Amino acid sequence: MASHTRSLLSRSIEDYLKAILELQSGGVPAQTSAIAESLAVAPPSVSGMLKRLAEAGLIEHEPYKGVVLTAGGRRTALKIVRRHRILESYLMSKLGYDWDTVHDEAERLEHAVSDQLIERMAMALGHPRYDPHGAPIPTTTGDIERPEHVPLTDVPVGRIAEVRMVSDKDPERLRYLGTMGLKPGATFEVLSRQPFSGPVAIRVAGPIARGQIIGHELASTLWCSVVDKDAG
Repeated sequence: MASHTRSLLSRSIEDYLKAILELQSGGVPAQTSAIAESLAVAPPSVSGMLKRLAEAGLIEHEPYKGVVLTAGGRRTALKIVRRHRILESYLMSKLGYDWDTVHDEAERLEHAVSDQLIERMAMALGHPRYDPHGAPIPTTTGDIERPEHVPLTDVPVGRIAEVRMVSDKDPERLRYLGTMGLKPGATFEVLSRQPFSGPVAIRVAGPIARGQIIGHELASTLWCSVVDKDAG
């Protein structure tokens, strides 16, 4: 029972560190309410765990200002992110998982696998730099690429861009994007954009170019790189 309790505690700590890393990626501290929402837990539970993480030297927490990871906390969080993204890559490449289901499976496995197994998976994959959703995979030394992508909503009309990264947390949205051919590596031309956060019309490249209309909210979740040359 004691071993099971330690395992659950370790998993909870890893989930918190990963959530804080993601929330502070914009350069601002993670707020308690945002952590609670991200992990679907009650705010009082978050407060208790944050105190424990601070005592362990993994975070710095100032009431009413938010939470930031310490250097040690960041290293641990990036190690967990590496596990998750290598698992996603391996499950899709070697075991045939779909890109809309692989996230949840990797979430379950990331707390149980050993570092040795993860590195063997990485070797079998040829040490990939990105996961199936385009997110950069941290290195074994704790470095991670900082992509300079823009949301599709910021791609100028008449330009061609490439999808580079999408969120992996909504299976239904991923399935929908898949039907539109909008996966990392796909290229498209922006045909028009309606004002006041209106929809965006694009043409997805392929054997048969397809026109698509994408709502502003969905378009804002697609991170892209703009091709230098104008369309046409």
